Amino acid sequence: MNEWTQERPVRTPGLSAKEEILARVRSALATPRRDEITEAQDVPRDYQRADDKQEQRTAPEKMRDVLVQRLEDYTAIVHRTTAAEAPAIIAAALGEARGVVVPSQLPEDWTSAVDAELLVDDGSASPHRLDALDAVLTGCHTAIAITGTIVLRGDGRSGRRAISLVPDHHVIVVEAEQVVLGVPKGIERMAEDPTAAWTMISGPSATSDIELSRVEGVHGPRRLEVVLIEPEPEPDPAPEAATDPASASTKESTA
Repeated sequence: MNEWTQERPVRTPGLSAKEEILARVRSALATPRRDEITEAQDVPRDYQRADDKQEQRTAPEKMRDVLVQRLEDYTAIVHRTTAAEAPAIIAAALGEARGVVVPSQLPEDWTSAVDAELLVDDGSASPHRLDALDAVLTGCHTAIAITGTIVLRGDGRSGRRAISLVPDHHVIVVEAEQVVLGVPKGIERMAEDPTAAWTMISGPSATSDIELSRVEGVHGPRRLEVVLIEPEPEPDPAPEAATDPASASTKESTA
């Protein structure tokens, strides 16, 4: 284990500033660095992990609530819906878009109510062609609740990075099982395919210049809308049948 100490050479009468500085350098070179890792047991283990109790025990609905809150803090628009209502909500989110680019393996149900012209991306559309489109519709791989981050993988559901950067309006569909609480769990899911092209999105594109003037849409879409597909609500329990007083009295007399 490292034997780091904060002790420094004590300045003694007659010791010049130069000699004191050189003595401190010699002391530092002879002492292991505070952040030097020499053995496996030197690695700190107090950081948050994917198997953290908070990650394991937090109710899924609470994680989704946190995700929605973070996304709205980033000025993203969030639509909470169910699988049955998702097509209509997606169409409403796209609004009056006339041309929409989608990845090659996007579920067909998601676009069943969309009236816009759909361009299924095959990788050949140039940035100029993508810029002429009104919106992009994609799925995602993971949504991290605490940071409000949506992770896209360069696959048939999220598409290549260009389609999520060039159009000015991005609609992302997030499914309930894709929501995790913290970054470690999100990284664990991403480790399933470490060589993939990953894009992490936390709200619409925005930046500020030296005078703190906020500018949106410089590095990506100016508008971000998230359609969160949640489980169907459980049906209300059936009310107990009212007891007929006449039948009750008949049973009592029979007894």
